[in-house]
Amino acid sequence: MAGILERYRNFYDFPADFPIISLNEGNTPLIPAPKISAEVSRLSGQPDVQVFLKFEGLNPTGSFKDRGMTYAVSKAVADGHTHIICASTGNTSAAAAAYGARAGLKTLIILPGGKVALGKLSQAIMYGAAIVEIDGNFDQALDIVRALGETGKVCVVNSINPYRLQGQKTGAFELCDVLGDAPDDLYIPVGNAGNISAYWMGFKEYADKGISSKRPRMCGYQAAGAAPIVHGHKIEKPETLATAIRIGNPASWQLAEAARDDSGGRIDCVTDPQIVAAYQFLASREGVLCEPSSAASVAGLFKAASLSQVQANSTIVCVLTGNGLKDPDSAIEYGNPQRAQLPADSDQVAAFFGL
Repeated sequence: MAGILERYRNFYDFPADFPIISLNEGNTPLIPAPKISAEVSRLSGQPDVQVFLKFEGLNPTGSFKDRGMTYAVSKAVADGHTHIICASTGNTSAAAAAYGARAGLKTLIILPGGKVALGKLSQAIMYGAAIVEIDGNFDQALDIVRALGETGKVCVVNSINPYRLQGQKTGAFELCDVLGDAPDDLYIPVGNAGNISAYWMGFKEYADKGISSKRPRMCGYQAAGAAPIVHGHKIEKPETLATAIRIGNPASWQLAEAARDDSGGRIDCVTDPQIVAAYQFLASREGVLCEPSSAASVAGLFKAASLSQVQANSTIVCVLTGNGLKDPDSAIEYGNPQRAQLPADSDQVAAFFGL
C-alpha cells in the first residue's frame, strides 16, 4: 500500500518529480465500537447510534502526525533544506525525527522539560534527533522555533507549516472511502488545533468534488485545564494529564473556530477524570489502547450524549490520534491491574484466578 501522497496524488499540485518521503503512512483502520455505541444511546436516549474509531495510532510512528510530516518533510527536501525543526509535546517530535531520518535531514527538537511521555521521547532519541528540553511549556517552545525558523537556516515542520495540514486532510478522505460517505459527526481531540482544521479541509474537498454527499458536524474537545478556545483566551499555564493536548495558545486557533462554525459543530472541553474514564472504557471494553489525549474524543462524545447533543440514527466517528504504547506510565497509573506475585504453586495461582 502506497503512502498518502501517492494514494491521493490527484488532490495535490506538486510536480511529477516531487521527492516524496514516505513510510507508507495512512490506511489506518476504522473500527466499529458497539459498546461505545450502546453507551451513547443509553446516555442520550437516542436509538441506532453507530460509533466508529479512526485509530491513527497505527501510523508508522504511532500517531496522526505522520500524515502531515510526510508532506512537510518532502517539501523541505524539495526546497533544499538540510535541517528541520519543531516544538512538540511528543508526537510531532517522533514523526519529525522519523521522516527526517528517512530523508537524510538533521532534526532539531524543542520540548517542554518533563512534560513529554517517555515513549515519545524515546522515539525521537532513537531516530537520531538533537533535542533541547526547555524550562517552559509548549507555547514557549513554539515561540523559539518560530524565531529560529525566521533565520532561514531551518525548516519549521510544526502545523504552522501549511503542508502539514495538507497531509493530515487525508484522514477525512479515508473515512469517506470506508464509510461510503462522510459521517454525521466527527469527534476529535483539540490541542494545537491543526487536526480538526485539516479534517474539515478534507471533508470540504470530498464534498466539493461530489465524492461525498454531505459534510459532518465537527466536534472538537480540549482538556478542561488547557481549553483556550473554549474560554476565549490564551491559557498561560495549561495543565492536564493529556500531555499531547496540553497547549494554551493553539497555532491553528482561527482555523479550528472556522471548522466549528462552518460545520455547525462545537468545541468544548472535558475534565481529566472524564478523559481517564474514556481511556479505560476504550481499552477494557473495546480492546483499543490509545494514549490519554486521544480519549478526549470519546470523552467528548459521552459528554455530548449526556447533554442530549447526539441525534438518533447518526453515524459518528471518534478520531483516536495516538497509540497507547506511547505513554506506558499512564497505562500503569490509570489501569485497573489484576496482578499478584505468588510462589510457583498451581493451587495458589488457581485461587487468585478464582478457578
